[in-house]
Amino acid sequence: MTLEPIRLPANQPPQFYRGGDAIAALRGASSDKKFGPEDWVASVSTMFGQDTNGLTRLPDGAWLRDAVEANPNGWLGAKHVEALGTSTGLLVKLLDAGQRLPVHFHPDDAFAKRHFDSHFGKTEAWIVVGTYGDDPRVYPGFKETLSKATVSEWTREQDVPSMLGALNSIPVTAGDTVYIPAGLPHAIGEGVFVVELQQPTDFSLTIEWRDFLASPEKGHLGLGFDTAIEALDTSGWDAERLETIIKRTAGDRASTVDLLAGGSERFFRADQLRTDKATTLSLDPSFAVLVVLDGEGTLRTEHGGTCPLAKGDTYVVPFDAGQTELSGTATVIRCRPPAPEGRRG
Repeated sequence: MTLEPIRLPANQPPQFYRGGDAIAALRGASSDKKFGPEDWVASVSTMFGQDTNGLTRLPDGAWLRDAVEANPNGWLGAKHVEALGTSTGLLVKLLDAGQRLPVHFHPDDAFAKRHFDSHFGKTEAWIVVGTYGDDPRVYPGFKETLSKATVSEWTREQDVPSMLGALNSIPVTAGDTVYIPAGLPHAIGEGVFVVELQQPTDFSLTIEWRDFLASPEKGHLGLGFDTAIEALDTSGWDAERLETIIKRTAGDRASTVDLLAGGSERFFRADQLRTDKATTLSLDPSFAVLVVLDGEGTLRTEHGGTCPLAKGDTYVVPFDAGQTELSGTATVIRCRPPAPEGRRG
């Protein structure tokens, strides 16, 4: 049987920080329904150390992870499977920071392989889709090069003013995107609502653990901070270097906008698709996650399938759906794994 796109309900594993109203508003949830700060869309990943929390369950009751493993070519395409195996290679989240998130970083593939026996580290990117409050901002990278000994001391002492003060502080608005290479220290500020793309893991090394996590062990994931900090990028990121990871796309009114900075395509791809009554977009076959930001539209598949799209909808699209067409008056974020040739070998 040919696979078709599937509309997904919210999938909200428990989190340690506040937020969620922006996700509820996007999804059109009633005011009496409580939403958490993260919604894991089309997830084949679990929270660190857990069996099923984080996984997406399909309408037929199966885990998406199991469905993909049972029919990887149908879901992902043969070229993807050859290059990346039976993982989707992607985790997409809606993330609403109702408070500033702690200072943390993520391991690269080599570190994750060595310490977590994982093919994937956790490079990520943020697509800012909304902001609120007085001063929405993000904190990517240290302003000046530091020694690992200095960061280790801050971590031991939980010297948060020094940690946060050492990071770049960048105001953001809807349409801004930030690519976060593995190792880069970062935090998301209060009032920032993002669609987040990342490699399909939950490896967060959190040097600011006090007042967020139950114990320091949850910050270093059992490695010890001396080992964890080996994965940290302590180099300086000045304004010129930051321009290589930050894009401002709000003014781009094209029907298709490549949202992320160069270099990120090795890990994932994201486009904003915008249709109107005179525009129909043709989309090549690919595993994809769709997040509908606004409007209404229709996704038609090569095999005659028809999917109505409305603000707040999230869909998983299998490779088997073939060539698809997007029509209507919708604004959609299309998230995809890397092109197979970009990750082969």
